[in-house]
Amino acid sequence: MQAVLWRRSGWLLIIGMLVPSAALKAVNLTVTGRVILLAPTSRVRPADNSNVVVYLAPLPGTAESTPLRAEPSSRHFQLVQKNKRFIPHLLVIPVGAVVEFPNQDPFFHNVFSLFEGKRFDLGLYERGATRSITFNAPGVSYIFCNIHPEMSAVIIVMKYPYYAISNPAGEVSIGSVPSGRYQLNIWHERCLPEALNSLSHQVDLSPDSASLGELRLPVSGDLLGKHKNLYGRDYDPAASAYPGSF
Repeated sequence: MQAVLWRRSGWLLIIGMLVPSAALKAVNLTVTGRVILLAPTSRVRPADNSNVVVYLAPLPGTAESTPLRAEPSSRHFQLVQKNKRFIPHLLVIPVGAVVEFPNQDPFFHNVFSLFEGKRFDLGLYERGATRSITFNAPGVSYIFCNIHPEMSAVIIVMKYPYYAISNPAGEVSIGSVPSGRYQLNIWHERCLPEALNSLSHQVDLSPDSASLGELRLPVSGDLLGKHKNLYGRDYDPAASAYPGSF
């Protein structure tokens, strides 16, 4: 059994090595908060504050945390193509997860992502077919169909399990978070990257301080609505209007 030789100002000296005493007393917390989406001009709170992703990255000195990895029994997720939509629109997954893209529409679809995160093109495929991609690195991937410009989705790949997606009231709750210091990050598809970067900051979480408070996010409209197709060009209106011809 290792003996404590010296204690001073929150540090323990154990076998000649300084260790933060807080790291030895880490307890699991339920971290809560509330996000509010604000229109850039009126600053009016919208009725729906859902689909905001709030996540925490452990900083040095915090109790060891195992990176989030997809378990073999639960590493498959689905992003369904139905009624010219991706369902769900937002998908948060662990590193190493496989996402399947089944086509449930009576016409051809395509799935591609050439922006941030994972870059891929699954090509055209018919109703009843399914293609898949493994997401092996953290990041944000914007998903589109090369035929139908109205189709979009977002896949966020997480390294650590400390995240939550807000409900319509903007409430978030992250369970089983060891006490310590974290980098707080926020993501929402209608918030500009510079706004999201300005909201990122360090937080110290403990049994006496497990609330993130109220987080206000300025929104800037539909940032994905005018994307280009797979080849960097405008979509062909005729192709989207007559999907059965493909």
